[in-house]
Amino acid sequence: MTVAPGTGTARPASPDLLRSVFRRHAAGVAVITARGRRGPVGFTATSLASVSAEPPMLSFAVGTGSSSWQAIATGEHVGVHVLGEHQQELAATFARSGADRFGEGTAWRDGPAGVPVLDDVPAWMVCKVVARVPAGDHRLVVAEVLLGDPTGHGRPLLYHQGRFNRLSD
Repeated sequence: MTVAPGTGTARPASPDLLRSVFRRHAAGVAVITARGRRGPVGFTATSLASVSAEPPMLSFAVGTGSSSWQAIATGEHVGVHVLGEHQQELAATFARSGADRFGEGTAWRDGPAGVPVLDDVPAWMVCKVVARVPAGDHRLVVAEVLLGDPTGHGRPLLYHQGRFNRLSD
């Protein structure tokens, strides 16, 4: 393999290289929720992607060591919530290990199929899980969209350079 002049110094593949490259990639921020055996679970995700229009499908990645994995691994449905720039604290809560994600600071309700639905988000969907694909220490979850609401307010929350950000005009 050759590297073009002026592209910098190439480094061998490693977890650090991957993290360093993706710190430069701005990503939308979502919260994925599910109903676990002991109640609602959820986590912040920046891996949300559209997969198919017909049928409408999406994907996201989840670590197999995360506290939410068991519910995602065995559950049939998930909630997918696109966060707004006003929800940095909510994103941080769902990203923090050991946090009380569905405590007093989180406005939510039981939604369709028993999925926890977060309030005041720009958009949300309830999806049926159709595949869990092994991908290293994660699983890529593919889910079919069953219903949702894209009419919430706010501009999207972004994740870039290791922190939450807002769009600028």
